[in-house]
Amino acid sequence: MTEQLVESAENTIALEDDNRVTNSQLKIWDLPTRVFHWLLVISFVAAYVTNWLGVSYFAYHLWAGYFVVILLVFRIFWGIVGTHHAQFINFVRHPVESVKYALHLTKGKAKSYPGHNPLGALMVLTLLLVLLVQAVTGLFANDEIFNIGPLYGYISHELSLKLTAVHKELFYWILGAVVIHVGAVLFYVFVKRENLIKAMITGKKPAQGLAEAKAIESSRIWLALVLIVIISALLAWIIVTAPEASLDLGY
Repeated sequence: MTEQLVESAENTIALEDDNRVTNSQLKIWDLPTRVFHWLLVISFVAAYVTNWLGVSYFAYHLWAGYFVVILLVFRIFWGIVGTHHAQFINFVRHPVESVKYALHLTKGKAKSYPGHNPLGALMVLTLLLVLLVQAVTGLFANDEIFNIGPLYGYISHELSLKLTAVHKELFYWILGAVVIHVGAVLFYVFVKRENLIKAMITGKKPAQGLAEAKAIESSRIWLALVLIVIISALLAWIIVTAPEASLDLGY
C-alpha cells in the first residue's frame, strides 16, 4: 500500500513537471522586433494602395516609402546590436544547415528553433534586401508625368527612368516572396502546430522542445528608440538637403 502511494505521488509530481514544461513560455521576440514586423506590413500595404490609387496620392506613397526605409535600416542595425534572437549572428546559418533543415522538414523530423529557423532566416534576409532596394530606388524614381522622388536631383533623368523600372518590376518579386512567406507561416501554424503569428504578437514561444533556448531578459526599448530617432533624422536631413529638381521630360 505504501509503495503504491509513493508511486502515485511520483507520477503526480512527474505529471505536474510535464505540465509546467508544456505551459511555460520563453520570451523570444523583443518589442522593437515585433513592432518593426507589423509596421513593415502596414507600410508595405500602404505603399501599394497609395500607388494603386494614382498620381494624386503620390505624397502619401512617398511617406509610406519613408517609413519602409526607416524600418529596414533600423532592422539592419537591430540585427547587430539588438536582443539575442534578433541578431543576425544568432539566426543566419550555413547553407548546408539550411539544406539539411529543408530535408528534415519534408520528413517531418525538423527540429524547432527558438528564433528563426534556417529557411525562415533566408526569407528574412531576402525580404530585407529586396524591400530595401525597392524603397531606395523609389527615392530616385519619377512617374513620367509630374511627380519625382526626393532624391531625383542627384541623378540624370535617364538613370531615374532605369531606377523607376527596377522599382516597378521588383514589386512583383516582393509580392511573390510575401506569398511564400505567408504560406510558410500558415504551414507552421496548421501543420507543424507552431503558432508563429502568435509568437510575433506576444513575443513568447512554448518552452517545450526548446530546452536549451535562451530567453531574453529585456527588449532594449530605449536603444531601439535612439536608433529610430537617429535614422529618421538622418533620412530627413538627406531629403531636406537634396538639390531641388523638376521633372525633365526632354521636350
